[in-house]
Amino acid sequence: MDPLTQGVLGAALPQATRRKVEVGLAGCLGFLSGMAADLDVLIRSGTDPLLFLDYHRHFTHSLVFIPVGGLLCALALHGLLGRRWRLPFARTLLFCTLGYATHAVLDAGTSYGTMLFWPFSDERYALSIVSVVDPLFTLPVAVLVVLAGLRRRPMLARLALVWAGLYLTLGAVQHQAARAMAAEIAAARGHQPSRIEVKPTFGNILLWKTVYETPERFHVDGVRPGVLRRVFPGTSIARLDRARDLPWLDPDTQQARDLERFRRFSDGFVARDPDHPDRIIDVRYSFLPTSVRGLWSIELSPGAAPDAHVRYRTHREQARDSLGRLWSMIAADGLAGPQ
Repeated sequence: MDPLTQGVLGAALPQATRRKVEVGLAGCLGFLSGMAADLDVLIRSGTDPLLFLDYHRHFTHSLVFIPVGGLLCALALHGLLGRRWRLPFARTLLFCTLGYATHAVLDAGTSYGTMLFWPFSDERYALSIVSVVDPLFTLPVAVLVVLAGLRRRPMLARLALVWAGLYLTLGAVQHQAARAMAAEIAAARGHQPSRIEVKPTFGNILLWKTVYETPERFHVDGVRPGVLRRVFPGTSIARLDRARDLPWLDPDTQQARDLERFRRFSDGFVARDPDHPDRIIDVRYSFLPTSVRGLWSIELSPGAAPDAHVRYRTHREQARDSLGRLWSMIAADGLAGPQ
């Protein structure tokens, strides 16, 4: 999730386990350590634009790396803060490790995919029960954590953890309801999907994007499970067929290898951008749940050298264009449709 959310949840756990006098110190160390795992974004290459995809939520997010991550945070922060506060190193290590431990678990709740069991498995786990940014999750936790530190009341941090747990549980309930709605949509169309994916849309767990796969196409829709149950019919797009869509692509080139890396990262949910034939998108991610306008893509070039990499592009401008439509769907007023 976003750095603030990771930080405040990282602060809440050590705060919740401490005596009153240490709540503020534990929160500061937990806050900084809770964000530390995302330093993997610094693993980049000037020549390989997909390297950061390979290593984001990789070893720094593995459960077996938690003691190492906690130790590295403690070594960095003890000299800066721990000694100034006259904390024993063991106490700094404890606070940092508890804060670091929350990061991977929380990230696994999103849809992006986290290598929880590296190096034993390269599988990316994604529960898809919360958005990467969700103010209704973050703000109550942040307020309770700040108050816990200011008032030296561990109980407030415990309430923050309870709120986080309840919200994620509600997200799991919504996930299952959205998945059931996606299956109903497919059945109503006479489709027998081989896979169904559902994920919350940006900033909420009320409106969900559903993607199901048939032999030739991906079908996307928006659903709003719960009390104000609504279906927002979307659109469909042809699955990527390299022989058909990219007949010029030599399988022995770097671009072909990059395409396979992107396919693995996207769990096979890849298609050719309908507006840019040389771009390949991850169908799961768009700002509107009814849309196949990808938030990111790779761009291939027919005239590129055999050792040339693809280009990685982001398309976040659609967020500015579609915010009003997204809100109307969250509010279930039915004003938004496919785009």
